[in-house]
Amino acid sequence: MTAQAPRLIRSTRLLDDVEARIRSEFTAPPPPEHALNTAELLELAHAYQPFAILVTHTSPLKGADVDALPACVKLVATVSVGLDHLDVPALLARDIAVSNTPDVLTDCNADLAIMLILAASRRAAEYYTLMKAGWGRTLGMGEMLGHRVTGKRLGIVGMGRIGQAVAKRARGFDMPILYHNRRRLDPAEEAGATYFDKLEDMLPHCDILTLHMPGSPSAPPLINAHTLGLLPRGSVLVNAARGSLIDEDALIAALKSGQLFAAGLDVFRNEPNPNPALLALPNLFMTPHVGSATVETRTAMGMLALDNVSAMAAGKPLPSGVSA
Repeated sequence: MTAQAPRLIRSTRLLDDVEARIRSEFTAPPPPEHALNTAELLELAHAYQPFAILVTHTSPLKGADVDALPACVKLVATVSVGLDHLDVPALLARDIAVSNTPDVLTDCNADLAIMLILAASRRAAEYYTLMKAGWGRTLGMGEMLGHRVTGKRLGIVGMGRIGQAVAKRARGFDMPILYHNRRRLDPAEEAGATYFDKLEDMLPHCDILTLHMPGSPSAPPLINAHTLGLLPRGSVLVNAARGSLIDEDALIAALKSGQLFAAGLDVFRNEPNPNPALLALPNLFMTPHVGSATVETRTAMGMLALDNVSAMAAGKPLPSGVSA
């Protein structure tokens, strides 16, 4: 490390290989003992005067928080794909560049979506609960039956990197792929999938529906009582994208009524304290927003964030810069 090494701070401790690179290539304080909130991050920024700040969703920078950043900050690099926690236009207006970490978490997010599909369809939450209670009796031939995934029609909302990766995996289960997207993919990307310009037209044909698009807390939920009612009765819903995409009251009603056989969720409207009514549902398989939570992916995310810092310091284009 030289005297000219870029100065940076981070809002949370990163994986060991990433922390080792920070020590080797950058000037930085020790990693924080806990994930910093916004006030703590701003306090550290003013004390340390960094060139770049690495953040996650635990320390959002919006509105007055952007105004409060010291003038020395030239880059905010979020260790995530999502930008919900950043006021990107406000940051860019202050000539502070923004980067995120796309691509490197595509495979793990797609893997998790497939896990949710399988777990919801095959009643994994109920089986696990039974086993933790000791099992204790033989199940009857018609008792606690799930649904076969192989051959089921899979509807994908949002056919970007992750949606296409889910489709690739689903073809291994001989699942016909339907999709709704802002634009139709070219034939090579489509790979035989059926495109629907309108979500409402696709839903009646979906045995399983999985969401892979951005969300906004200020936008109306995409999945509500109306859209759930368009799905075939007994279908399965999976969401590994954003909690804001689903009206959770409507979801609860659909799971209780049998309109949905089951659901698999990795994201919720109120994280990390989801609606207790969701937690009580036996036919809901849940994970705690862990789509990228593998050693390989979290390491790659941290490394990409640091690649952006290095590029910014060298006056080079950012590998994954975010525009307005």
